Amino acid sequence: MNRKEKKAGRQKQFTRQLINTKGVTEYSLLTYRGDELVYFLIKPTNISVLSEDSVSARIYALMTVLKGMAELEFLCLNSRENFEDNKQFLKNRLEHENNPAVRRLLENDLTHLDRIQVQMATAREFLVVIRLRTEKENEAFPYLNRIEKTLREQGFSVIRADKEDIKRILAVYFEQNVTTEKFEDFDGERWIVLND
Repeated sequence: MNRKEKKAGRQKQFTRQLINTKGVTEYSLLTYRGDELVYFLIKPTNISVLSEDSVSARIYALMTVLKGMAELEFLCLNSRENFEDNKQFLKNRLEHENNPAVRRLLENDLTHLDRIQVQMATAREFLVVIRLRTEKENEAFPYLNRIEKTLREQGFSVIRADKEDIKRILAVYFEQNVTTEKFEDFDGERWIVLND
């Protein structure tokens, strides 16, 4: 297949195919490659307030988890909006703007974005990902429970992500949307009025 045919094939794909997301179940993300991804949310520990021995213990606990379960994958995502691109755009506009009134507005916008970012204090979210490939449903849940139990035994504060958590993770990752309270299963779903 040549480059033009590949490009035409990609253009005909749905957005879900392009991001390899077939659907979201009550506890996992289904992919077009046949994987089922289960996410565990780990509450981060502020290691800056821990003693050196406590930090070493946390590192050892993580090492123990990794040695015991090689199939774990880790993700670190922003859990808050990032305004750096917007701020850079405003700075570039300021450099080229000659009108003093517009310059003042741009400077005010920059100050406002700085204030918002400080208030939100950009946070990280840590995830453990498990790929279910061949496990049957009756085998998957005991397997997932064992992983969750192992993480808790090593001192990690962990919960299994549910459908709303997974949709929120996707929204933050793909569109930096952290302001929406409830995410739709389909675009425009909130505008559909049944029996109308």
